[in-house]
Amino acid sequence: MIRQLKSIAADLTLVETVGDASRGIRRIVFDSRQADADSLFVAQKGVASDGHDFIPAVFAQGCRAVMCERVPDGIPSDACVLVVPDTHEALGLAASSFYGHPSRRLRLVGVTGTNGKTTIATLLYRLTMALGHKAGLFSTVTNYIGHQAVPATHTTPDAVTLNALMAKMVDEGCEYCFMEVSSHSVVQRRIAGLTFAGGLFTNITHDHLDYHKTFDAYIRAKKGFFDSLTPQAFAITNADDRNGLVMVQNCAARCLTYSLRTMADFKADVVEHTFEGMKLHINGREVWMLFVGRFNVQNLLAVYGAAVELGFDSERVLTAMSALTPVSGRFETVRSADGRIAIIDYAHTPDALVNVISTINEIRSERQQLIGVVGCGGNRDATKRPEMAAEAAKGCSRVVLTSDNPRNEDPDEIIAQMKAGLDDEQLSRTIAITSRREAIRAALLMARPGDIVLVAGKGHETYQEIKGVRTHFDDHEEVREAFGIK
Repeated sequence: MIRQLKSIAADLTLVETVGDASRGIRRIVFDSRQADADSLFVAQKGVASDGHDFIPAVFAQGCRAVMCERVPDGIPSDACVLVVPDTHEALGLAASSFYGHPSRRLRLVGVTGTNGKTTIATLLYRLTMALGHKAGLFSTVTNYIGHQAVPATHTTPDAVTLNALMAKMVDEGCEYCFMEVSSHSVVQRRIAGLTFAGGLFTNITHDHLDYHKTFDAYIRAKKGFFDSLTPQAFAITNADDRNGLVMVQNCAARCLTYSLRTMADFKADVVEHTFEGMKLHINGREVWMLFVGRFNVQNLLAVYGAAVELGFDSERVLTAMSALTPVSGRFETVRSADGRIAIIDYAHTPDALVNVISTINEIRSERQQLIGVVGCGGNRDATKRPEMAAEAAKGCSRVVLTSDNPRNEDPDEIIAQMKAGLDDEQLSRTIAITSRREAIRAALLMARPGDIVLVAGKGHETYQEIKGVRTHFDDHEEVREAFGIK
């Protein structure tokens, strides 16, 4: 596929063009090492380096098409340079144009918020497929083009990858696409140039302050997604979150709400609650769902609302939703032969941990202990570490503090920072075991028949990252092996 620079430039705000824009390119790259004679190299300013510094190198490699924010020195006579105000924004617009604006040929729905993005996006994808329509998915766990799985490396991929995969979705006959939209991707303009049919807001709690620095900046990043929606789109927000209505202030899209606690366009009541599932009333209709927890009721309401707004029949939607199952690593239950229960969940923020623990405590009897296995990741927001430990100790009978993905940090230091959030009584019910494998085994050995062990933090992940090295590690495998389940 060859595209002329001038056709791509038609969608951009250009400060200046140097050279012949009729030059054709076969790919767009933003890594200077990948730039060659067939590439458009987009120079971006990053945290650690500035792509503009590598422009002489890409010219030396034979690249003759560059997009940048300032005119470089030493431009070869046969090269073309497109100067734009913001190359992060321009990359998204250029990638969309290069791949033929694939988001315009899909019903693209974005899901943003701190918790619940993966569950909602994945369930919408599964629901749409179950209703007989081909769909694509961008998620933290796995991307999909119809039934074809594509490995995921980021919650929201870079702009080039996004548009390339959406173009494949269109080629494969997909009608819909569901995407997790991270706050990082909004700030970094990875979704620039995409046309969304709708947007969903889940909630916003303490997370990613290592990147955004302040909670207000984090909120603004999330709101930026809704600010970009057009009048032709819909926006569905969680009225139970104190920032839910803030997200859609001055939003041009058609705005709707979902709630468990107040009047809303999409309303649910919990009739019955067990570890096997819930009986719900959704907009007056009774339905059994194979999910646990009020937080999952909110997720299911968002799914229902989006499906209805996309034009699917509400009765068919509820029938199909009743057959859906939890996403990998989201409140997954494993039972031992002697009656011990392990719950594996991705909860890695204080709010997510509270949601999971409170759900378990609503269902369990007084005779059942809840033992929590909790860790915090390294090279991430350290301010939530003591809060995570405190929430675990408040809701659990006993707590085992352990390693998550320490990355380049000392796992014992991370655990020490978690312990700082505990008082003497909570410390008396807490032990620290650095090895995650041994921590899971110890917690399961503490449990009596009927007791519940929550293994929190990693969920679907199948690796542990220590000193920058990833090795295979799966909470599911550890639990099943300890239970003697093959």
